[in-house]
Amino acid sequence: IVEQSFTAMGDENRQLIMISLMCHFEGMRVNDIAQETHLSRPAVSHHLKVLKEAGIVEMYSIGTKNFYHMSGKEANWKRFTDLIQHVEKLMNEMSERGKKLWKK
Repeated sequence: IVEQSFTAMGDENRQLIMISLMCHFEGMRVNDIAQETHLSRPAVSHHLKVLKEAGIVEMYSIGTKNFYHMSGKEANWKRFTDLIQHVEKLMNEMSERGKKLWKK
């Protein structure tokens, strides 16, 4: 699921949508996102579906209105922090090995 999340976040249009959602904690409707990102409604709907399936975005409804917002579930974001920490550890190990080789 981490791969799915990184794939979802790798698209520039989805990044624009995520930035918009981060600025609107109360959530946004598809029309509002489309207007703010200059994307079409169908494009926004498609990208929201991908982000939602990856656990990055969630939706709530008030009556017939759907509001999208960034996921606040800690478990969803822990996957990213764990991966980043793992990559950082590997990079540090590689750096130390390189320093030892260069000293020879």
